[in-house]
Amino acid sequence: MTPLRIGACLMTGDIADHRDWLFDDDRDIEIQDFIDPAALLGDWREHAERTRKALDGHKGRRGIHGPFLGLDMDTPDPEIAPLVTARFVTAIEAAATLGARQMVLHSPFTPWDRANMPNHPGTAESHRARIHDTMRPVVDKAAQEGVTLVIENIFDPDPATRRALVESFASEAIALSVDTGHAHLAHHTSGAPPVDYFLRDAGEKLAHVHIQDLDGYADRHWPPGEGTILWPSVFKALADCPAQPHLVLEMRHASDIPRGFAHLRDLGLAC
Repeated sequence: MTPLRIGACLMTGDIADHRDWLFDDDRDIEIQDFIDPAALLGDWREHAERTRKALDGHKGRRGIHGPFLGLDMDTPDPEIAPLVTARFVTAIEAAATLGARQMVLHSPFTPWDRANMPNHPGTAESHRARIHDTMRPVVDKAAQEGVTLVIENIFDPDPATRRALVESFASEAIALSVDTGHAHLAHHTSGAPPVDYFLRDAGEKLAHVHIQDLDGYADRHWPPGEGTILWPSVFKALADCPAQPHLVLEMRHASDIPRGFAHLRDLGLAC
């Protein structure tokens, strides 16, 4: 199996510390500053321009992690939903300003949904309708700016539910993200399939992967090798993927990026 080139998630202030490794091989970069609500309030353009300057010379693929704190694309509150839409649209503008072509957003699905949607006829349809009402302007804005929204599994116990939502938009501007740690945690706590099944289910819609390790108890964001994920099966699924997703280490501490990369490199899985 040919090793896969991987990059990393980091804050603008951490770019300089990893610049040679990221820039010399044009690795995928995901900027995570815009998770913080404060980054999208006030003069977000100045922040985005500062990040763009820090990325000067980088020729690889770029993305951002969009906002999610307090933001639910499935909110049933008709006064809150427009605020969610507006915040996501602003984040897309920030992504476009710094030359990012992807924006990560969080899935709204939970184990409760899996168990209870069939118990309440029409619930699945009403959920999807609400999500479309909130997200259709966001998807349209993403298409206009040349940004792809990638919907990341969070609590999802069933990857097919999230895939069906993405497919329902019938747009190239929305695709799937898989977080290896979130999938592994759901496998242990909610009876979800293992990580490689999440990746294979996504198929050609897989556009982005967060690479992190954990122990099956909490969302650790440890470097690969410090948890219990079976990395050969993960990278076999990635090698078989018909798409070419962004592959980025998402560590709790940016200083762990070299150690996580070294473990995967030494296994012959990453380069």
